[in-house]
Amino acid sequence: MKRKSNNMLISFIYKRALLAFLCFAFINTTSSFGQDDLMAMLEDNTEEEVEKVTATFKSLRVINAQTVETIKAKSLMFRVTHRFGNVSTGAHSLYGFDEASNIRISFDYGITDDFLVGFARSKFNEHLDGSLKYKLLAQNSDNSMPLTMTLFASLGCKPVRWSQIYTGRNDEWIKENKKFAHRLSYAYQVIIGRKFSPSFSLELLPTFFHRNYVLYKVNNSNDQVEENDIISIGIAGRIKLTQRIALVADYFHNFSKYRENNVIDPHFGPLGLGIEIETGGHVFHINFSNSSGIIENDFIPDTTDSWEEGDVKFGFNISRIFYF
Repeated sequence: MKRKSNNMLISFIYKRALLAFLCFAFINTTSSFGQDDLMAMLEDNTEEEVEKVTATFKSLRVINAQTVETIKAKSLMFRVTHRFGNVSTGAHSLYGFDEASNIRISFDYGITDDFLVGFARSKFNEHLDGSLKYKLLAQNSDNSMPLTMTLFASLGCKPVRWSQIYTGRNDEWIKENKKFAHRLSYAYQVIIGRKFSPSFSLELLPTFFHRNYVLYKVNNSNDQVEENDIISIGIAGRIKLTQRIALVADYFHNFSKYRENNVIDPHFGPLGLGIEIETGGHVFHINFSNSSGIIENDFIPDTTDSWEEGDVKFGFNISRIFYF
């Protein structure tokens, strides 16, 4: 009887020990899985999200140069660009303020976030221009894509009198040879930019420009006529000074045999320097440039004023975006 009681006691202790062991194993396993899941969640949360770098520049143009920027889909940018006369004209013209060398009114509409179309009219050459702009690559925050690349193309049409298209030609020649295509010119750019820091951005603009018609001109060596095609390289930058103010600049160098050392008909690379001010809903630029032309179809072939001679023009740009 006593032996039976002992067996029952041993069986009871054994069952309780087994139950305790199973409970401990279950709790420990569940805890391990919970810790693993928690660690996985923490690791996921600590992984840095890769984002596109934004606001490399604050507008579609620096001064003369296009930027890598586009605008949001279904938004419209309205922009007014004004250039006064040369500062070198002196006090009688209020240092150029009495003369408007160029005024351009433009509209750019975002088809998608990366693709826009534009249309504008300039006073200089009465130019009408249409443009396309597409952001092909976008810089990433982790530098897996270290730069932004945007493609730009424009078509310019000069609706001036035929006598202005064919300067120096007589009426009979004009009547026999005039063609609408002679009013047209084209500009193509690959814009390559990088935002190096929140305060500094830089871009390069390899450019090809073509005119269907040019006036016959010769340089001082009498061996080179004006070119229909011009290859140009632009550079533009932005340095942020405060939360709302930045310095901006751009310059284009034209590779043109006609323009090299031509003292009879001198041309110069367009250089612009300015200050950019953000004022809530729009961006305001005040600047100086030796170019009357505002679009590539004008400032690349027809910049005939020089900074060295004081032939620079005060100007301003103001833009506003409307969302639909």
